[in-house]
Amino acid sequence: MADEVFKKEFLDAHNAYRAQHGAPKLTYNSELNAAAQKWAAHLLENKTLGHSDTDDGENVFYSFSSQKVSPEGSQAVASWYDEIKDYDFSKPGHQPKTGHFTQVVWKSTMELGVGLATDGNTIFVVGQYRPAGNITNSGYYKENVLPKT
Repeated sequence: MADEVFKKEFLDAHNAYRAQHGAPKLTYNSELNAAAQKWAAHLLENKTLGHSDTDDGENVFYSFSSQKVSPEGSQAVASWYDEIKDYDFSKPGHQPKTGHFTQVVWKSTMELGVGLATDGNTIFVVGQYRPAGNITNSGYYKENVLPKT
């Protein structure tokens, strides 16, 4: 379960990346936190990666190490944001291998939830977002996924 340090790192990482793209800061939503935590626990229990059945936005992260590790809140967010390298801002819209990045910086998203489940070697992190990003209606990507300023 995500402790306060992990949650702060997770939220701070989101907000630092979002600031670079002209997106407002996110705040935690207790309902999203609970749902994300429940899904992270499910993923760990089943040792499988997948999305929950939610109408909110969702990013999932998996990591394994043969040595015991302490999860850091910024690790998952950094891996999702790293997809920026594959996003072509000159052609706004859904693009392969960029959905985690675009959800992190999606301008109209206002609330965040986080879940963490680990056995010391396997780590699952779930981020849930409200309202959801990655809406493919015309113009939505152009309005919500802004280039770095």
